[in-house]
Amino acid sequence: MALSLSIVVCIVAAWSLWGYLSSRVEQAAYTVTTKASGYEIRHYPAHLVAQTTVTAPYRQALQEGFRIVAAYIFGANTKKERVSMTAPVTEQKRDGRSIAMTAPVTANIEGESHTIAFGMPRSYTLDTLPTPTDPRVTLVEVPARDMAAKRFSLWRTDARVRSTKEVLLSALSHDKIKVLGEPYYAGYNAPWTPPWMMRNEVLVEVEA
Repeated sequence: MALSLSIVVCIVAAWSLWGYLSSRVEQAAYTVTTKASGYEIRHYPAHLVAQTTVTAPYRQALQEGFRIVAAYIFGANTKKERVSMTAPVTEQKRDGRSIAMTAPVTANIEGESHTIAFGMPRSYTLDTLPTPTDPRVTLVEVPARDMAAKRFSLWRTDARVRSTKEVLLSALSHDKIKVLGEPYYAGYNAPWTPPWMMRNEVLVEVEA
């Protein structure tokens, strides 16, 4: 029994160390401007993302979008350059026939659509980022904005994301904070990170 417990402890410790090391990537810069009950409001400066839009059910779109943009940062670009991974990776559901992506692209679609975006390292500009070889990947400058954010832990599931969105929107409505657009999911860790170390968030743009 003691030997079995020691083995479990060693496995958990090794997994935790691996999760810590694999999650040590550059994260999106922001300043917390307000701390409220259960959420906070942050100011994000303008930043660059590489993104793609996939029309498919939620889980399929998330996996396919991640694969497409990950290929770009791993060298599917005109310079064959590896771009450092940053956190978080975001997913935003977009409904309707004409969907204005952050800027400057507009996608015309039928049905359910999701935009998957990776933040780019702050050392790059639009001029210095390598051009994607996959036309489905778009480089976009996201303007400065204010975001309300609510965290949740453990693995991301559709139910947890949906529940967190509902709680956040309810809290913002209660506090009479105007919401701009739809909330989206942000994940900060690699898929193999231990669940007790996961950082997941739901964010939505709010009026300053």
